[in-house]
Amino acid sequence: MKFIPHGAAREVTGTCHELQIGGKRILLDCGLFQGHRSETVEKNATFTFDPRSIDAVLLSHAHMDHAGRIPLLYKKGFTGPVFCTYATMDLSAVMLKDSGYIQEKDEEYFRKKLRHCMLPTEGPLYTQQDAIDCMTLFRGCNYGDWVEVTQGVRARFLDAGHIIGAAMLVIEAQEEGKTLTIGFSGDLGRSSLPILRDPEKMPQVDVLICESTYGNRNHEDITQAQDRLLDVVVRTAKRGGKIIIPAFSLERTQEIIYDLHILWDEKRLPDIPVVVDSPLASAVTEVFMKHPECYDADLYEQFLKKQRNPFRFGLVRYTESVEESKALNGTPGPMIIMAASGMCEAGRIRHHLRNEIENAKNTILAVGFMAEGTLGHKIVDPKITEVKIFDDVCRKNAEIVFIDAYSGHAGKDDLDAYIANTPGMRQIILVHGEESQMIPFGERIGNKGIKIYEPKREEEIILG
Repeated sequence: MKFIPHGAAREVTGTCHELQIGGKRILLDCGLFQGHRSETVEKNATFTFDPRSIDAVLLSHAHMDHAGRIPLLYKKGFTGPVFCTYATMDLSAVMLKDSGYIQEKDEEYFRKKLRHCMLPTEGPLYTQQDAIDCMTLFRGCNYGDWVEVTQGVRARFLDAGHIIGAAMLVIEAQEEGKTLTIGFSGDLGRSSLPILRDPEKMPQVDVLICESTYGNRNHEDITQAQDRLLDVVVRTAKRGGKIIIPAFSLERTQEIIYDLHILWDEKRLPDIPVVVDSPLASAVTEVFMKHPECYDADLYEQFLKKQRNPFRFGLVRYTESVEESKALNGTPGPMIIMAASGMCEAGRIRHHLRNEIENAKNTILAVGFMAEGTLGHKIVDPKITEVKIFDDVCRKNAEIVFIDAYSGHAGKDDLDAYIANTPGMRQIILVHGEESQMIPFGERIGNKGIKIYEPKREEEIILG
């Protein structure tokens, strides 16, 4: 049995890991690489394996750095099943179609406006139709149920507490009379996050494939997040500015709206418009309402039991059209505008940033992880005073605030506890982490008599 990382190896995007078991080839996730266009175009367009040779995909969740290349896999000949939770399947239908739209529009924009810096491509990575067509391969599963993946391989999904529908995987593999139990953390969530249940415990496994996004760093206290959010809103509103929030349409947008709703119920939130400028966020929110099985008890008691929508209240407006989005540029503050993408690499957020980042009245509020090389990372980096957005160089005159408390990833202490509470491991393979986070994590857990691997892309590891 072998493990081969084709992405998210000493980096945090492009998750795509291969298990070779008994002549079968199974992918754990198949995500997009995110970062500077010049660095990611070729990585996204090229598979280091023949997609036709893959027998199945086990998908941990619907974030694009985990699911975003499945339409391309399909386009290049993959015909096997994609197993995931029902919530992930419903979210993927929305997210992948939107990703196809972005691929088409980005290609169109570069050809029209920025042809001089176009990179060689064969057109968009994939289209909306590719994304729609690939959904015929998806197979929904309940948390906890075993599914037959291929001959000699079965798997079950456990709640990872990261986003709605997110799962850890337990895989039982048989090869030449030998049975191996493999655990895959996916993106591990945190305890006490709003909306979601806490992560389940990983049972005994022989091999654990574990994320390390925050392997050497803890997050701010989640219980302080609402107060910090309120402080930013009040401070910016007093100076008549706009709060621009780059937020992934999946999960982070809903978490912020949820907290704003609670602050509004408590009569602490200023009476200012809250605009979710993302048709995708609106569609994702509809999926959220279809899957109450993923919610924690607090959300149920406060909202669903009383037949109240946690993601809509008097101040909130969801935009749909491009015209509505453009009209926000000429609308004076105070106002809260949320738009995707969370790392500022695509979507409407880039237009809002270009229009608002040079105004000192405004605040750019980051509420999620920003991978190195992304526009979002450059915006939150205090050493950088100017950023390039589209073809414009913009000064960072707006106040820049980063609230780390909303992170959906396990922090340093969470990961240490996860390892300590997972019995039986002989091998731990660390993935989905930059070296500054992964290596210290590996050093801390390497004294437990367990073999630790920190593989680079395409490095093969023998399991067992």
